[in-house]
Amino acid sequence: MTQSQAGQLPRFPFETEAALEPPAEWARYQAECPVARVRLASGDEATLLTRYDDVKGLLADPRFTRPTSADNAARVADTESGGLFNSEMSNVLPQHGEGHLRWRRMIGKWFTARRMNALRPAIEAMAEQLVDDLVAKGGPADLKAALGFPLPVWVICDLLGVPDADRDRFAHWSDTLLSMTRYTQAEMDLAQLEFARYMAGHIAAKRADPGEDLLSALIGEIGPDGEPMSDPALIATGMGLLIAGHETTANMISKMVAMLLADRRRWEQLLADPALVRTAVEEALRLDANAGFGMARYLTEGLEIAGTTLPGGTTAVCSMAAANRDEHVFTGAAEMDLTRSPNPHLAFGAGAHACLGQPLARTELQVVLEVLLRRLPTLELAVPVAELRKVEGLAVGGLRELPVRWRS
Repeated sequence: MTQSQAGQLPRFPFETEAALEPPAEWARYQAECPVARVRLASGDEATLLTRYDDVKGLLADPRFTRPTSADNAARVADTESGGLFNSEMSNVLPQHGEGHLRWRRMIGKWFTARRMNALRPAIEAMAEQLVDDLVAKGGPADLKAALGFPLPVWVICDLLGVPDADRDRFAHWSDTLLSMTRYTQAEMDLAQLEFARYMAGHIAAKRADPGEDLLSALIGEIGPDGEPMSDPALIATGMGLLIAGHETTANMISKMVAMLLADRRRWEQLLADPALVRTAVEEALRLDANAGFGMARYLTEGLEIAGTTLPGGTTAVCSMAAANRDEHVFTGAAEMDLTRSPNPHLAFGAGAHACLGQPLARTELQVVLEVLLRRLPTLELAVPVAELRKVEGLAVGGLRELPVRWRS
């Protein structure tokens, strides 16, 4: 495959007709052009990686990190700032080195397997409550609106000690801050300002009256340097947890259920053997064809990838979703195998910047699936798979809605 002239570079993310099917470019680029020049929504040029080894290798390379506004990196969004990845949040929180490791250690203590096991009953209770409301209203219903969207924001708000009454505001801020083409610069700026003001007041309240939440713990914790975390860092941490923990998981819940119901033999397999829930969740994460943008890395020095030398100053986009379908790593990569194990997918990234909240996301996905299998065993899609509609214009892929029905 030869690349187009500079003014005619392919637009990334690629367009697809079907919400649950991958763009044809993934397999084609893996086979013929694993290091490809593409144009982002901003109009800026970047380099796209689609092979598993290349994506994992770059994500795990400690020399390179997420672009910050201080870098002359390609902008993701079509707004002046270039979107979330070029926001002030990326400047406040250390992106690499000892500062980054220290921040991860402070936050990571809240996402251990032990804490997730302790949190699991509360997540299950939230899911049960939402399914109760769903059943009470009757079908057909939009499972994303009824369960997929509210559950993760409830969990994040609970984690941050945010009152239940403010959940809807958090959901709106999350949606806006992840825009690539959906919201204007003014709307994104306003969302960031509103969130920062809210969190500043919330932090002050927690400092005066601490609770059992993560934010209260961070406020009271002294770092290795003898200093507490600053208010700007606390605000940026709250924003990062909201964005990473809400929109991605909310969309993944809907996509996971849609994948399992698209061929209802998969649902029946889980009903027959609920012990497969854990491997089914991992396979849904791997097979996600509508994952969104991926992860960007700014190359501060030259690097050779797959025989191509990329100069310093290159913005490389790692498509984990494409890499997760690499036939050199996953046998029958295009097929959904609910028993697949091991499953070394890259849905949560790799290396020092791998998703901190992945234990929480896995717990939420497992709980949702367990509750739905138990409460709604007759669940099925209420529309043909071909009629499922994708979310457009956000850095995270998803379904606009997930119409379902069930027999009482």
